[in-house]
Amino acid sequence: MAVKIRLRRMGAKKAPFYRVVVADSRSPRDGKFIEEIGFYNPTTEPAEVKIDSEKAKKWIANGAQPSDTVRSLFKKAGIIE
Repeated sequence: MAVKIRLRRMGAKKAPFYRVVVADSRSPRDGKFIEEIGFYNPTTEPAEVKIDSEKAKKWIANGAQPSDTVRSLFKKAGIIE
């Protein structure tokens, strides 16, 4: 089972809000997930990002692959270099 750390879209139409989740790569974007580790709100100025770094590091150590967007959020939060 390939595990990914990716964004799950929430919020209203034209007002996106994302949750950072750990999910099986075969599940749909807004479908079943394993664990929620944070959120990302791009509509505020500046964009609001809150990620539980301990959980994120644990999942990366266990082999979970972050998506490109989540990887850039992790770099901004200082979780990965």
